[in-house]
Amino acid sequence: MSTGALFQGQTPLAVRMRPTSLDEVAGQAHLLRAGSPIVALADPDAQAPGTVSVILWGPPGTGKTTLAQAIARSSGRRFVELSAITAGVKDVREVMQEALDQRDLYGHSTILFLDEIHRFTKAQQDALLPGVENGWVILIAATTENPSFSVISPLLSRSLLLTLQPLTDDDLERLVDRAVEDPRGLAGTVELTPEARAALIRLASGDARRALTALEASAGVAVSESGEDGGERPAVTDEHVAQAVDRALLRYDRQGDEHYDVISAFIKSIRGSDVDASMHYLARMIEAGEDPRFIARRLVISASEDIGLADPQALQIAVAAADAVAFIGMPEGRIPLAEATAYLATAAKSNAAYNAINAAIADVKAGRFGRVPLHLRDAHYAGAKRLGHGKGYVYPHDSEVGVVAQQYLPDELRGRRYYDPKPHGAEREVGARLEKLRRILGE
Repeated sequence: MSTGALFQGQTPLAVRMRPTSLDEVAGQAHLLRAGSPIVALADPDAQAPGTVSVILWGPPGTGKTTLAQAIARSSGRRFVELSAITAGVKDVREVMQEALDQRDLYGHSTILFLDEIHRFTKAQQDALLPGVENGWVILIAATTENPSFSVISPLLSRSLLLTLQPLTDDDLERLVDRAVEDPRGLAGTVELTPEARAALIRLASGDARRALTALEASAGVAVSESGEDGGERPAVTDEHVAQAVDRALLRYDRQGDEHYDVISAFIKSIRGSDVDASMHYLARMIEAGEDPRFIARRLVISASEDIGLADPQALQIAVAAADAVAFIGMPEGRIPLAEATAYLATAAKSNAAYNAINAAIADVKAGRFGRVPLHLRDAHYAGAKRLGHGKGYVYPHDSEVGVVAQQYLPDELRGRRYYDPKPHGAEREVGARLEKLRRILGE
C-alpha cells in the first residue's frame, strides 16, 4: 500500500487508536490504581465492587468512551452503547428488558454505556433507574457537564462519580508517538519532528481526540507534499501542522462547564485588576465563538457590581461597548469589548452599591420593613390630606444647602445603613460627602 493510500477511506485515527485494554489508556492514573472501581469493573471475576454503576465526568477527549469500551472488552461483559442525542425512553426500556432477559436466561451481565447523559430529560433518566437499582445493567454514563446539575438525584446517588482530568503533555506525547508507529495508526509511514509534536500537543489542550485528529490531518499534508516516490518516509513538520490546523480549537462548550469556568475567570480577573488575564479569557471566548452580546452583558454587570461609584465612567463605557458590538458586529466588535475590558480591569474598584442593594433586599425579604412615614406618602389624590399624607414634608430645594433634616426610612429601620462607600477612586469623595449628608439628616 502506498503512503498516500494509508489516509484514504479509513476509520478516523482517533477511533482506530482506541485502547483495547486499560493498560493502553493514556492518563487518568488516579482512576486506574489497583483495586479502583474502574479496574474492578474491568475484572470479570470481581464481585460487588465491579458491579456498581459509574458516571464519568470530564472534558471532551479525556477518555470517557475509551474507558467504557476498554472495561467491556476486558471484563467480557455484554456491551450496549446508547447516545443521549438519539435514544429515547423506549430505547432505554428495550435495553433494560434485554439485559434482564440476558441475565435470567444466560447469566450474562450487561454494561450500558450512555454517552452525553446530560442531554437526557428527567423522564429518560428515570427510565434508567429500575435497571441500575436492580442490577440488570452496569451503567457507565459519560458527561462533560457537572452531574450535580444535569443528572437526577436518584441516579446520582446510585452511582459512583468519577472525575477525569485533561491529559498532560506527557500523556499526549506518548499517545501521539504510539499513533505514529502502531499498525492500527499510521504504521510508521511518517516521522514526527519535535517541533510538530510540540505544536500538536499545544493545539490539543489536553484533548486526545483533537491531538490524533490533528496528527492525521498533518500527516496527510506531509504525504501529499512528498509524493509517492517510495523513498524515505516523509517528516511531519510544524508547518504541516499549521497548514492542517489553521487555529487552536479551544476546549470550550458554550453550554457546558468550560463556558462557565472561562466567564467566571474573566470576571474575577477584572475584579482582581489583572488586565492581562482579563484579555486572555476575553480572547478565549471570542475565538471559541461565544456570543459577543453575552460578553458585553457581563461587562455591564461587572461595571456595576465591582466598580460602581469608584469610577462612574466604567458603566458608561461598558454600555457603550455593548451598543457598539450590536451596531458593528464581529469581528470588529472585539475592539470595543477589549477597550471596555481594559478600562474595567484597571479602574478603581468598589462593590458598595452591590452590597447596599443586597442588604436592603435581605431586610425586605426578612420582613424588616414598616409603613412609609406619613410626610412622605402621596398627597395628590382626593382624601389623602385628610389622612395626614404629606403633612410636615419639607421641600429640600427650599433649603440653601439643598438638604433638610427629616426622616425618610420607616420607624422600624431608623438609623439603618446600607451603603458604605469604599475609600477608592471617585467613591472616596462620595464617602466624604455622604458623612456630611448623614449629619444634616440627623442620622
